[in-house]
Amino acid sequence: MSRTLPFTKMHGAGNDFVMLDGRDLDGPLGRGAIAALCDRRTGVGGDGLIVVGPADSAGAAFRMIYFNGDGGEAEMCGNGARCTVAFAADRGLAPGPGLGACRFDTFGGVLEGRVLAPGDVEVSLPAWRDLELDLAVPESPWSAHHRCNTGVPHLVIPVPSVDAVDLATWGPRLRHAAQFAPAGTNVNWIAPGRDGEWLLRTYERGVEAETLACGTGASAAAVILCHLDRARSPVTVRTRGGDRLVVGVDRATGALRLRGPAVTSFKGEVTIDG
Repeated sequence: MSRTLPFTKMHGAGNDFVMLDGRDLDGPLGRGAIAALCDRRTGVGGDGLIVVGPADSAGAAFRMIYFNGDGGEAEMCGNGARCTVAFAADRGLAPGPGLGACRFDTFGGVLEGRVLAPGDVEVSLPAWRDLELDLAVPESPWSAHHRCNTGVPHLVIPVPSVDAVDLATWGPRLRHAAQFAPAGTNVNWIAPGRDGEWLLRTYERGVEAETLACGTGASAAAVILCHLDRARSPVTVRTRGGDRLVVGVDRATGALRLRGPAVTSFKGEVTIDG
């Protein structure tokens, strides 16, 4: 049986998502249907799919349910969280630009977000954990490795130039390195840019490719740079797509805030089978 769904295509700094209002669904989407919608050749196309559904927690306005492009549910997506807040505001589920904050449920807990201006959104992220500096990674050709979980696990590798990284080779190899089994890890390379900015490239698990931006990856890199005393909060990260993400890092509490673009690309309807 086929059904037609309204959708909104959004991106946060080039990290793009198919957005669905849970009120338009008459049942859950299967993994295959989600992967088909995210397919860039035969579907709408996206790094992931987000369903905005009813909240579970008292005081929360809605729930963000995030799926990677392969159809599997994931714990967190920072750029997706910003798009979710903007999408919810457009659907009347959250305050609009400049009208205050909202609280919303995620797999990683209750977060807060606010639309500061059209296309400019700030969200909190789960407090970081599992911070480990100077991690030995035998499979890697680089000398310095650090890891941090900012809702999902990230490996962060400082390099002189992100352009020189053979990401197509080393992204999947390190993502599946034995010490990160069984779930694996996202892999990030960070390098100094101009005017105090940092340049970031990310190989994202679930997408299994480089993405133009990764909010949790930028946040993990910011945490690590602050702990290495190479940067101070707020940390500005320039994504592969050219946008700026600003990460607030509270070293005392572990609190994180992520600010950046959340833009609607287009809206439409799509027919799916099953």
